[in-house]
Amino acid sequence: MKFWVDTNVLVRLVTKEPAASFRRALALVEEAEAGRLSLAVHPLHVAEATYVLRALYGYCREAIRDDLGVVLRLRALKVYDEGRVRRALEWMAARNVDFDDAYLALWASDRGEGVASFDRDFARLPVQWREP
Repeated sequence: MKFWVDTNVLVRLVTKEPAASFRRALALVEEAEAGRLSLAVHPLHVAEATYVLRALYGYCREAIRDDLGVVLRLRALKVYDEGRVRRALEWMAARNVDFDDAYLALWASDRGEGVASFDRDFARLPVQWREP
């Protein structure tokens, strides 16, 4: 059976805290690696995990890219829209923007479309941006 991984599982795998929850999350990954179930990750939960890691755990964008990136590369996890998620993590760190803005910029630019936003961070992203 396929299970979608919630943000709290991703955060536990990155932070390894609390220890008991980390062990349970790791056991779930091991079950998937053994082929007893499959695990999927949606980009919305990657976005939420980046926010939680920054806001609650004090991770910098580079550490999020690196540490969350390691988790998302686990063979047991199937990341939906993986290429864009990885590029958005890179842009987040390299261009000092939030993951969700980087992902939206990628989503739009890959379609030849732009982004309308009051957020001036889009000026640092390779997307057609229009401020309302």
